[in-house]
Amino acid sequence: MKYPCFNLRAYSILSLTILSMIVMSCEKKIPVIQKSDLLTLPTLTAKNFNTVLKDSGKVQFILSAPIVEQYDKATPPLAEFRSGIRVDSYGGQDKPTGRVTSKYAKCTSNNLWELRDSVVVINENNEKLETELLFWNQEKDRIYTDRFVKITSEDEVSQGNGFESDSHLSKRRIFKVTAIIYLKNEK
Repeated sequence: MKYPCFNLRAYSILSLTILSMIVMSCEKKIPVIQKSDLLTLPTLTAKNFNTVLKDSGKVQFILSAPIVEQYDKATPPLAEFRSGIRVDSYGGQDKPTGRVTSKYAKCTSNNLWELRDSVVVINENNEKLETELLFWNQEKDRIYTDRFVKITSEDEVSQGNGFESDSHLSKRRIFKVTAIIYLKNEK
């Protein structure tokens, strides 16, 4: 007896086609992510990052950044602030006594900071340091650069290439002074 809706040949071809599609789709393997690629990815990412550092209950620093990426697998481990950073220094006071800003920053696990692109440092005396590259060694309390610097105070503007100082800009030295402009007239 023949059934009009059942055609063995068509059913066999259809079954074979479906089976071959299933087998072929199972042959594709998911690509393995190389270990070296995993090492370049951040282990932590934070957006609109703000942190308050206190000592004995008094605010010392407020650090903020649009994004921070931490790389624990890098050698040495580091934190990177690709979209800039702002650090307000309080030194236990109620109002900020200083500020550091830059468009890029990186801090390694050995407390060495690298600030790049439009770096501005303002100390408690309202003296302003401007440069394109600045390093800060926290352990030695030393900031330095080999690039052009401009320091503006109430009385003068100093410019030069190469600079080192303590983090408060009180014991500073410009290596190759190119200009000193006195802002107040002597009487």
